[in-house]
Amino acid sequence: HLATSLPLPSEQDHLRPKIDLIVFMIDIKNKRSLKNVDDSLAYVDASFFLGKVCFLVTGVGRVNCCSVEMDAVSKLAETYCSPVICCELELEAVRVSTAQRLIRLLEICAGHIPGVSALSFVSLMCSSADE
Repeated sequence: HLATSLPLPSEQDHLRPKIDLIVFMIDIKNKRSLKNVDDSLAYVDASFFLGKVCFLVTGVGRVNCCSVEMDAVSKLAETYCSPVICCELELEAVRVSTAQRLIRLLEICAGHIPGVSALSFVSLMCSSADE
C-alpha cells in the first residue's frame, strides 16, 4: 500500500492490514519530499523506529541536481535510528536490486525469517553503514 503522506485516512482503519514496514521515500532532487517525510514522521508510533522504518533515497546518481543534502538525510536516519537505502530508480538493475532488498527487509519485519528480528537486522544495517 502506498500513501503520499501521513496520517493515513481513518475511514478505512478496520480494513487496513497490519503495517510491518514503513519506507519513507526521499527524492534527493525535490526538497519538498524531505519536508513531507519530516512532517509525516510525527504520525509514526515510536515502536516502529525499533526496526520497522527505513528511508529510501532516490536520485542519488545525479549529485549536480540535488535539492536535498545527504547530511540532512543522514541526520534524520540517525535521529530515528533507521537505515538509509540509496538508489537510482532510472537504472533497471539498481531498481530490481533495491526492490529485492526492500522485500527481504519486509520479510524480516513481518516475522517470516526465523531467528532474525527486525530490530537486530536493522541495527546490523545501521552499524555496517557507520563503518
